Amino acid sequence: MFLNSKKAQLYLQRLKESFLEENEVNKRMLDTYINYLEGAATEEEIEQANTQLKENLKSLGLGILTVLPFSPISIPYIVKKAKEYDIDIIPNWYKALSRDDDSLK
Repeated sequence: MFLNSKKAQLYLQRLKESFLEENEVNKRMLDTYINYLEGAATEEEIEQANTQLKENLKSLGLGILTVLPFSPISIPYIVKKAKEYDIDIIPNWYKALSRDDDSLK
């Protein structure tokens, strides 16, 4: 089933916004790690930076899966198995794309 053009534009706009937001969050994450090395980061900042690093690793993992052979079969299988074992492998930025209540600013 094809998305209508208005819905596709909405998804593309949300994707663009999430990537821009991710870039800012990634910059803060790296700044926090540098501050940590200098002894100037708080525990809360380190916790936020570690959370962002986990999100980046989730995104990287899904990116690697998409280039593997049989990815249209293996990705849904892996996601299903992850849910069975209560493992969150879907990045938050992707989850936000499918939320109907997510509004554009």
